[in-house]
Amino acid sequence: MDSLNYHHLRYFWAVAKEGSISHAAEKLHISQPAISEQIRELETALGEKLFRREGRGLTLTDAGKTAFIYAQQIFALGLELTSVIKQGPSAMNVRLNVGVMDSLPKLVTNEILGPVFSLPQTVHVICREGKLPDLLGQLAVHRLDVVLSDESASSSTNFKTFSHALGETGTVFCAEKKLGLRLRRGFPHSLHGAPALLPTENTALRRALNTWFHEHQIEPKVVAEFDDPALMKTMAAEGRGYIALPAVSLADAVSCYNYQVVGRADTCRIRFYAITGKRMIEHPAVRQMTQDARAIFHG
Repeated sequence: MDSLNYHHLRYFWAVAKEGSISHAAEKLHISQPAISEQIRELETALGEKLFRREGRGLTLTDAGKTAFIYAQQIFALGLELTSVIKQGPSAMNVRLNVGVMDSLPKLVTNEILGPVFSLPQTVHVICREGKLPDLLGQLAVHRLDVVLSDESASSSTNFKTFSHALGETGTVFCAEKKLGLRLRRGFPHSLHGAPALLPTENTALRRALNTWFHEHQIEPKVVAEFDDPALMKTMAAEGRGYIALPAVSLADAVSCYNYQVVGRADTCRIRFYAITGKRMIEHPAVRQMTQDARAIFHG
């Protein structure tokens, strides 16, 4: 397929949104046979069926679901383009598509992205969360401008990536106040055998913690492991165990969850990266973000 007929795509989009050809035809003021023919031509061009019939209704196939996601984005951009042109150059936003590794603490992500919003030009930030390999795949096909991660991109990827170090921070152990005060006495050995809420083994923070525990001959009693840092923080606030946080996010975490600081592990370092597809950073928002990162990571 050399080109896409956007009229066909719009009719498909309308049917997918309305749930039936008859409703879409009524809304578009066009006959049902005409819409059916347009969708058949789109399916022929794409080489995939986009709908399947279930009872009296239509359901999107897997290919249809993918096409619908892209159609949503295409027509949303079209509306934005029309609005921007009407308002003039001063209304044009800078778009920043950011991939955020799902193990990255939300408070850290917020700190990293903060400088983007101080640019003189309005920045429209779109954040997509996921696993690092998936995000790097989106970076490779230019769906993302940058990926924020707590580990650098592997050299084994089959496309070029460049990991720009944003900084690093130590680790702080926290807990609900009653548990935290008890563990504070005799830290760090008080952590030995104490209930711990830890990130899963496949995360950079967990690998750093395992090394630090081994060096200090500490065996935590792991009561739960988490892919989701937010859930881990919530359970810690209920006194189910202690957690380890990047020092850079300590103030906000204490404020939000009323934690007691148990102790610091400055030698347990966590590093943060902005991963791009080019060595030279061209996007103005990414450039601002990476330049200001050193002032953030002082913990």
